[in-house]
Amino acid sequence: MKPRAIAIMGPTASGKTAAALAIAREIPSEIISVDSALVYRGMDIGTAKPSADELAAVPHHLIDIIEPTGVYSVAQFRDDTLRLVAEIAARGKLPLLVGGTMMYYKGLTEGLDDLPKADAAVRERIEAEAAAVGWPEMHKRLRSLDPETAERLKPNDAQRINRALEIIELTGKPMSALLTGRPKLELPFELVPVGLEPSDRAVLHERIATRFDQMLGTSDDSGIVAEVAGLRARGDLDPSMPSMRCVGYRQTWDYLDGKIDRTTLRETGIVATRQLAKRQLTWLRAMPERTVVDCLESGIADKILMIANSRGT
Repeated sequence: MKPRAIAIMGPTASGKTAAALAIAREIPSEIISVDSALVYRGMDIGTAKPSADELAAVPHHLIDIIEPTGVYSVAQFRDDTLRLVAEIAARGKLPLLVGGTMMYYKGLTEGLDDLPKADAAVRERIEAEAAAVGWPEMHKRLRSLDPETAERLKPNDAQRINRALEIIELTGKPMSALLTGRPKLELPFELVPVGLEPSDRAVLHERIATRFDQMLGTSDDSGIVAEVAGLRARGDLDPSMPSMRCVGYRQTWDYLDGKIDRTTLRETGIVATRQLAKRQLTWLRAMPERTVVDCLESGIADKILMIANSRGT
């Protein structure tokens, strides 16, 4: 029989980590992070990284694995997760895939599209053009060449706009035409997907605001401001990097640059986090295979285990 794993997905502040830790107290488990921000070392406060006690209580994987200067791709996540699930199952434990980076989940379950590898020269040329005219103008260019892909991207999404234009230059075809829409691949393990979703979006928004306030702290000498100040002091980071474009970090960078005040930092940080949660919920609604659990109710871990048990665990 194939080993079994549970995917605990949901928007930010839905209680995914707490549910996974509660399950691990009931069943020997190991947690595989499905979070594109938790991979970075030194980014703890703004990513709501599990505490030292939580990390010690249950083995965690794919947390603190690269420097903020690096990039961790969907392909790397897929390869690592396939390996980790097999290793965890071989140890007689339950793999718990926990996080809200839905692109990782999609890459794991559906495989990767056959797109060309990055070309540094092409990317640099596109970045040089963007430096001259701005990314919104490059987004307009992309819209004229690949309207379907442009529709999915925000005008300032430099990384993805660059990639879409790069693909057009390398292949002569729009990215949307190269995406295969292939059927989902058969995984070497059985995955039980659970979505933690709120019955009342306003309550989730309150949680998001409370958590951002906790991250912000009471002064610039602590919290996310102090964390980002320390990261800036390294001298090898800039706001265009994927790590520094994470929600909370890019707003704090602007604050430290003097572009916004502390009140605006709080407001824009909360708004950006709500927008992230909205995108995550949109992804989840497009996954009919998931079983929904109301993240605002009690006993979430028990409900997830009941779902898994109903499938033969």
